[in-house]
Amino acid sequence: QLQLVESGGGLVQPGGSLRLSCAASGFTLDYYAIGWFRQAPGKEREGVSCISSSGGSTNYADSVKGRFTISRDNAKNTVYLQMNSLKPEDTGVYYCAAAWNRYATFCTDLPQTGRYAYWGQGTHVTVSS
Repeated sequence: QLQLVESGGGLVQPGGSLRLSCAASGFTLDYYAIGWFRQAPGKEREGVSCISSSGGSTNYADSVKGRFTISRDNAKNTVYLQMNSLKPEDTGVYYCAAAWNRYATFCTDLPQTGRYAYWGQGTHVTVSS
C-alpha cells in the first residue's frame, strides 16, 4: 500500500521553527518529485514548495522564500520542510504529495494539486502567541 505520512506539526510562537517530515512507505521516493502544500481555514490548498526527484531543483512560494527550506533524504525515503521565522499566516494543515517524475524541470513552477498522485493526510501547524 502506497502511503505518505506527514509529521512534525504543532503549536509554535511567531518567530519559531518547525521541521515537517514526509515519510513514504510501500514505494521508494527516488523517482518522485515531492510537493508541500498547505491549507488555511476557509482557504484553498496552495503550493508551498517543490523538490525534484534528485533534489537538484527546488521552488518556493514567494510568501515562504528565505524562511522555508525543502530537502530530501532518499536513503530514508523522507522529505523535509524546515520552517523558520514562522508567522501567524503560516497556520494551516500541511500536506506532502508525490508525483512520479525524474526531471528537474518538474519543479520549475510551484506545485499544483492536479499534478500529484499520492497524498498524505496532513499535519497541523498553528503559529500563535
